[in-house]
Amino acid sequence: MDAEKKSAVLREGFLVKRGHLVHNWKARWFVLTSDKLRYYKYEGGKRDSCLRGSILLRDCEVICPFLDYENRPLVLKVQTQHGVEHHLEACSREERDRWAGDITAVVDKLRGSQVATEDEPDGSRLHNFNLGKVLDSMYDVHSGICMSNHVEQGSTYSNCFSGSAVVDWLVFAQLALTRVEALTLASALLEEGFLRTVGLKSAEALRSGGLSEQFLDDSTALYSFSDSMKKRGSVKAETSLSAVELSGKVIKRGYLLKQGHRRKNWKVRLFVLRSEPAFLHYFDPTKEDVSPVGGFSLRGCLVSSLGDNGVPSGVKGNVQGNLFKIITQSDTHYFIQAPTHQDKMSWIDAIREQTA
Repeated sequence: MDAEKKSAVLREGFLVKRGHLVHNWKARWFVLTSDKLRYYKYEGGKRDSCLRGSILLRDCEVICPFLDYENRPLVLKVQTQHGVEHHLEACSREERDRWAGDITAVVDKLRGSQVATEDEPDGSRLHNFNLGKVLDSMYDVHSGICMSNHVEQGSTYSNCFSGSAVVDWLVFAQLALTRVEALTLASALLEEGFLRTVGLKSAEALRSGGLSEQFLDDSTALYSFSDSMKKRGSVKAETSLSAVELSGKVIKRGYLLKQGHRRKNWKVRLFVLRSEPAFLHYFDPTKEDVSPVGGFSLRGCLVSSLGDNGVPSGVKGNVQGNLFKIITQSDTHYFIQAPTHQDKMSWIDAIREQTA
């Protein structure tokens, strides 16, 4: 770790990395410095001191979002000057974009240029609006637009959504500031073939309407993703658990370490906190299956911080620290480890708000 100490840490945290030889996905702890992106393994709940790999960032190219994986819409790609590709998955769009922005800033600084100028504050070059980013957001398994069955003039259509639902979602996701702006954006998606009409009403509007009237902000006009644009795991995720559990608003999401109930080993899991109804689900980020591997209602739960002095009762392994515990209404105990003290307190506060 001496080399890391000599170079200031610009950013660190969990990302899921695709292997080069065996194309599986592994959760790794990444550390960004002024010229490298290093990654480590977590073993038994504690970061391995052995460096697993290092990416030299000089003359690298950062591609974000990288949309080649159907069930992994939160991937960014770092390609080295020698053509080696590193595919890294974050826990959310915001985290992915922050990582991509910070890595891009390092790359540009190594080139002798600056990302953030007066014309492009905070690395806005990376965040320029584009339809690919909108599609990436709509594909998101946990917070993307929901598809369901709709009936129009006696016919039932599956895996679709209404025009007003698209407009609502674009505004809620802050991809558009107003409904008028969202309607323009939805029209562009339809015009480019990313969305298609479903049923008679939307098809008639596309055929006969003017440019500003081809997409309808209407709860009875139906649309879906084009046949070439598969909804990334949404149907699978919606049917894997009760629709009620997954219908709540996503409040918080992130990578945390969870101790297993039987083997007591520690694994990195993607946690998703929802409200109305309040549920906490966790996913295995190394698997292609987008279904939760577990979850529970937060009704009647107790959450508490555990001290870092010594190993609390019920906890196994050489833990890093920043532990907290959730006790469900059925008296099941979950031991969870956050990357930092700040992350731990943020999760505890967010969960307590849902248990109140």
